[in-house]
Amino acid sequence: MKTKGNKKKNHVPIRINALFLSVFFLFSILVLRLGYVQIVKGEEYKRNAYLTENVTTKLDAPRGKMYDSNYSVVVDNEPVFSITYTKTQDVDADERHELAKKLAVMIDKDTKELTERDKKDYFIFLNEKEVESRISKAEEKETPPEELYDLMLEKVTKKDIDSLTGSQLEVLAIKSEMDRGYTLSPQRIKIGATEKEIATISEHLPELEGVDIKPDAERSYPYKDSFRDIFGQVKQIPKSRMDYYTSRGNDRNDLVGTSFLEEQYESLLRGTKTKIKYVTDKTGNPVGDPVEEDGARGSDLVLTVDMSLQKEVEKVVEEKLKDAIRGKNAYDNKELDSAYVVMMDPNTGAILSMAAKEYDRKTGKFKDIPFGNIYHSYAMGSTVKGATVLTGLHEGVISPNTVIYDAPLTFGDGRPLKSHENMGPVDAVEALERSSNVYMWHIAMRLAGYDYSNKQFNEHRVQEAFEILRNSYSQFGLGVPTGIDLPSEATGYNTGMSNELSQAMFFSIGQFDTYTPMQMAQYVSTIANGGLRMQPHLLKEVREPSKDPNKLGKLLYRFEPNILNKIEMSPQEIEVVQRGFYEVMHGNNGTAAWMFKNKDYNPAGKTGTAEIDKATGVVNKTLVGYAPYENPEVALAVVVPNIKEGNTNSEIAEGALDAYFSMKKEGIPSKPDSENKEVKEPR
Repeated sequence: MKTKGNKKKNHVPIRINALFLSVFFLFSILVLRLGYVQIVKGEEYKRNAYLTENVTTKLDAPRGKMYDSNYSVVVDNEPVFSITYTKTQDVDADERHELAKKLAVMIDKDTKELTERDKKDYFIFLNEKEVESRISKAEEKETPPEELYDLMLEKVTKKDIDSLTGSQLEVLAIKSEMDRGYTLSPQRIKIGATEKEIATISEHLPELEGVDIKPDAERSYPYKDSFRDIFGQVKQIPKSRMDYYTSRGNDRNDLVGTSFLEEQYESLLRGTKTKIKYVTDKTGNPVGDPVEEDGARGSDLVLTVDMSLQKEVEKVVEEKLKDAIRGKNAYDNKELDSAYVVMMDPNTGAILSMAAKEYDRKTGKFKDIPFGNIYHSYAMGSTVKGATVLTGLHEGVISPNTVIYDAPLTFGDGRPLKSHENMGPVDAVEALERSSNVYMWHIAMRLAGYDYSNKQFNEHRVQEAFEILRNSYSQFGLGVPTGIDLPSEATGYNTGMSNELSQAMFFSIGQFDTYTPMQMAQYVSTIANGGLRMQPHLLKEVREPSKDPNKLGKLLYRFEPNILNKIEMSPQEIEVVQRGFYEVMHGNNGTAAWMFKNKDYNPAGKTGTAEIDKATGVVNKTLVGYAPYENPEVALAVVVPNIKEGNTNSEIAEGALDAYFSMKKEGIPSKPDSENKEVKEPR
């Protein structure tokens, strides 16, 4: 019995020892594992512990190109280098300011975009305590905390702003760009850095944290200044329109079209952005290298404008203006400084050319102002008489055969109102051919209920006459938007209503309201095509960006002619005005027959003169027309404001039409639809 008990006691220590050995072994493994985790993998796990989700930033892709109607490149992308700054969360305003000061020494930065508010903010940034000292205790007490900064802005004077030096403004311009950027999103400080700037920045990159040099693209213009204003500008989003663009999904540091075609077709021209994906720690600093996803260039636009024709018309305008300003009539034409031409297809509304020149008398040079055709308005004179005749026909106050005796009219004050000559009996066609004011005045008087033979009103409807004329004119596009595919346009000046019969009469001969050259081109196109008011347009096609720079991409969209309205007048009534316009350029008494009668392209049209200053004799001279008469393919409007002597309007019209039909004879290039068609170099 005793021996058995001893055997049982001997088993207990063995089991305890085994247990201890097992525990010791497990602890050893745990210690080793902890050592491995902490010593070998410690930094990696520590870094992973601080990681947040991926952060994605974007870079603009190259914009789509623009081509003219013959597929010559007119707006391209030129490879350049940009100085960029990538902001991180741990960099404050003072540090960015110090960095901006360093950059200002190395690069030239334009300061023209700085606003008064920018300068006030910067003055406060530099002189915060001084500005705060200008606020009295009473003002500080009465002002809510959230409005104190506005009060500080009020304390910054013009003298304070003017005290900022050119170097300080350059620093401000750089810092402003740095401040507008998103965290981890490269913000352009300067586009198109020079070789010297690139070399200097590259040499000092280690001390310029966040600064980099990146390949970029800048708009280039093979035809230089020709039509450039209508192509538009590409800039960073203006502060005044930041809310507009960000609400549409743009980033604050985007480059966008800010005017004309670049703005109108921003959604097409803007490419798919390159995406840069970062992994950041909790402080917002990137960990590891970013991953890039390539973007794509924007769609290409093909325009309706023929740049070869545009250049020829610009040349004509400049030559004829130069003759009028510097030639034998120089003294009389001392107020003359500009001229405008719009050429369009009356059947489709396609703008073929939109030329305008302005003469600077100080420098003796001309500059292109094509935007004047849609923004500048003038009294157009007798060119609107076609609309007056059609209004009279439609309202029944005249018929196609109505004859009116053209002789001076007299009213209560005894002063005669007359045409440029006493014409005797004229019908509607001859009234247009010879530009009878008296005929148009009788139309206006009849619309107003005035019987000239009895010198009295049957019904006093002067304001109604205004309404009838103005509403009728609007059917042709006069006094209303033309609908051209640009962000905005002028509609001329509506002078309002009047109870004076004489004012309604002046309205009927184009000396009351004002219109733009584009409105006049739409007006004459409506007469030329038989009564359809077509939307003027600059866009012809949209194409995919091609991988081959010498080929066109796939056709995505083609603009279809858009009829805005059909005028109420009958084809027979429209034909009366068309015949009148034909006689203007072919009849024995036609006001423009001396220049156009023998042209083989058989034009029709109407000249006009609007009196501007009776004392000096300064007038606006205009001309609208189309050709050929039987089958119109081109319509034009010419406006020469503030001229006294000469026929510059007719000379410009002749030169523009001659250029169009001469180029047509030379042969118009075929119209490619395939992706394999070659892109043409500018001629």
